[in-house]
Amino acid sequence: MLSRFRRGDQGAELIEFTIVFPILMMILGGIMDFGMMLRNYEVVTNAAREGARVAILEGYAEPDVEARIDEYLAAAGLDGDRDVALEPVPVTTSAGVFTAQAVTLTYTYQFAMLSVFAPFFGGEFGTVSLEGISVMRSETQAAPAP
Repeated sequence: MLSRFRRGDQGAELIEFTIVFPILMMILGGIMDFGMMLRNYEVVTNAAREGARVAILEGYAEPDVEARIDEYLAAAGLDGDRDVALEPVPVTTSAGVFTAQAVTLTYTYQFAMLSVFAPFFGGEFGTVSLEGISVMRSETQAAPAP
């Protein structure tokens, strides 16, 4: 007779699943977002390298470097905010002084999934700044060392 009053555990799995499912979705979304961020970081680094390759060639100016970087970013599907900075860098060696070009590319990445969950936790982590830096020396003959 007491077994009649005993509560059944039917449906407990469904309740546990509804509690755990949103947490699993946030973890999965975070994994996907960080994976895409790392992929975009590699693209930004490679785009800076491509820009540096153009920057060391004679006859090319900053607009040519930016055009090459934009082509590379567009081919990878990135079309967000970006900032390009070129800086000549003198490199002194025993053979002489070479001129190198430093290209710094800064790209703003927008998280797709984490920016949705951030307001629920009172946070604001929707964007991150990715920076790629590449330095290449020109292939012109070195000036004699002073």
